Amino acid sequence: MTDANLFQLGIGLETGAQEEDTARSATTAIVNSLVDSDREDHFIRRDGKVFAGTHLIIEVMNGSGLDCETRIQNAFRKCVEVCGATLLHIHTHKFSPQGVSGVAVLAESHISVHTWPEIGYGAFDVFMCGDAEPWNAVDVLKEAFDTPTVEVRELLRGEEFLAKGIPSKEVAA
Repeated sequence: MTDANLFQLGIGLETGAQEEDTARSATTAIVNSLVDSDREDHFIRRDGKVFAGTHLIIEVMNGSGLDCETRIQNAFRKCVEVCGATLLHIHTHKFSPQGVSGVAVLAESHISVHTWPEIGYGAFDVFMCGDAEPWNAVDVLKEAFDTPTVEVRELLRGEEFLAKGIPSKEVAA
């Protein structure tokens, strides 16, 4: 066996396990650098917080059309448009006798759904980073599924992780 073959198998390479403490220090340094408002990345800086993205848990209740793949795909496309996101791919699957699961993969993260049309319920996730506006998706989903009955919970993804590496005086600034 040649050295090249051994290299491809990983034989004779260091595992990097002894680098763990160094990696943690590097991670803390990277996280600390995120408070720099001049950085050009997709982290969000709002109200003295730094986080990876806004994740909305959207519960559509008393909705109609939740068994239609085309309607769901069109709702995904409209959400992407009004939120200012970038669509990469949509995949949906229709279950028998009813229900649809799907995901829209975005440059800014994703939109996903699983539906129970027999009870008029759709469980949507809208997770976006950068300049996208995920809250704009709420009205799109109300309209797409003919219901005013929608509940939303917001999670600021990565907020706790990023806050651990950033001194509190910098986060509060």
